[in-house]
Amino acid sequence: MDGQNGSSSICSRQDTKKKKKEEIPDRVTLKKEIGLLSACTIIIGNIIGSGIFISPKGVLEHSGSVGLALVVWVLGGCIAALGSLCYAELGVTIPKSGGDYSYVTEIFGGLMGFLLLWSAVLIMYPTTLAVIALTFSSYVLQPVFPNCVPPYMATRMLSATCLLLLTWVNCSSVRMATRIQDVFTVGKLMALGLIIVVGLVQICNGNYEALTPQVAFSMERTPSVGQIALAFLQASFAFSGWNFLNYVTEEVVEPRRNLPRAIYISIPLVTFVYTLTNIAYFSSMSPEELLSSNAVAVTFGEKLLGMFSVIMPISVALSTFGGINGYLFTSSRLCFSGAREGHLPSLLAMIHYKNCTPIPALLVCCAATIVILCIGETHNLINYVSFINYLSYGVTIAGLLYHRWKKPNLYRPIKVNLLVPVCYLMFWALLLGFSLYSEPVVCGVGLVIMLTGVPVYFLGVHWKEKPKCIYNFIERATYVGQRLCFVVFPQFDPIEIAGPHFFLTRELPV
Repeated sequence: MDGQNGSSSICSRQDTKKKKKEEIPDRVTLKKEIGLLSACTIIIGNIIGSGIFISPKGVLEHSGSVGLALVVWVLGGCIAALGSLCYAELGVTIPKSGGDYSYVTEIFGGLMGFLLLWSAVLIMYPTTLAVIALTFSSYVLQPVFPNCVPPYMATRMLSATCLLLLTWVNCSSVRMATRIQDVFTVGKLMALGLIIVVGLVQICNGNYEALTPQVAFSMERTPSVGQIALAFLQASFAFSGWNFLNYVTEEVVEPRRNLPRAIYISIPLVTFVYTLTNIAYFSSMSPEELLSSNAVAVTFGEKLLGMFSVIMPISVALSTFGGINGYLFTSSRLCFSGAREGHLPSLLAMIHYKNCTPIPALLVCCAATIVILCIGETHNLINYVSFINYLSYGVTIAGLLYHRWKKPNLYRPIKVNLLVPVCYLMFWALLLGFSLYSEPVVCGVGLVIMLTGVPVYFLGVHWKEKPKCIYNFIERATYVGQRLCFVVFPQFDPIEIAGPHFFLTRELPV
């Protein structure tokens, strides 16, 4: 009997080991779970954040008339379309996750790529995430504090809770994160659809005087070229996010087909919705009312929806919640790509052995955003990094032209007309030039933030012969991080990291 019990216990342990072995896939890699619908919702969900609910005021203020403001919105969508066409070519020619960073690194080398990565990971994306999270918490708390500004601590705590919740979702499952993105993108479009329908009802009732050419293009003052450039900057902020699908190229199903298709569907759709939304605003609100409002959609709801006006702040909150999810999803892949190239600690290049999600990269993005939330000066920081953002767009598209010249015989599944990147770069140079002229201090601080990455690059990446104690510390810290997060390098390959120069020598215990 004892022998039978002993053999049965041995068999049960062996069965348990087999089950555990079966739970671990043979190949650990990023899963291709982003189809065409999810690809479209990533682009639309990242573009439509808080911008369309707030930016119309800035565009109207700088353009000087309703008609010119509508022209700026349409042209802003056209410029985003030109840029996205260039990124479609880059995305299928250099099929790596990481977007701008991966393309610039491939074309111009490590230092240029690292400077973009440094400014994005250090300031750009954490600050943008913090602003969206604060917008979310402000609108959620508005019904609770109807007659005053929500308390500072309450907005920060709610923002941090939202970030932690969505970080957990993104760590748990790529599919769950993309489903959330799908649902909230539909919610955003429904909220904007409500505004458009109400606006069209107003127009059908004869309230379209502000949209007639005689009134729409009448202005008390003629705006300067600099003012029009600032109006384009305001519209460009509302369109930012059009390049985010390129950050997750490796997780897109059939990227050579679905990446360009998603761009061709999403950018015209957003431009159409944005233009109709602004027409709805102007059909129901005078320019003076719109300029005096800090939240245009909320003012619109209070004026026309009566007791249902609470729908608007809820819609903005849902829109920003989906925006946070999208930014977390894409910015973590930027950290992942940077670590894989050896420009960030190797732990950030690892993914969960079972869920196949980049948990360390997600945790770093979440932590950096919470630090920015604690600092409090988010709006000043976003002004500084806007310059870096547009600088990176121009450098990347200039890289497209250089790459064509350097490798003319390389197979390119998509090859846009040469006029597309040239026209974009002409507009980009004009916009950047007037930004430098109008706001030299802001642009200068943005450049300084980016250039602080130069010594970090030479000390952390370029310097190969570091003391042995540094390598030992990095290896030990990486091993501890693996044990805590249950992460490994994709495909269990021993990958050499260009910065610290060591191999993955330990595997997770079964």
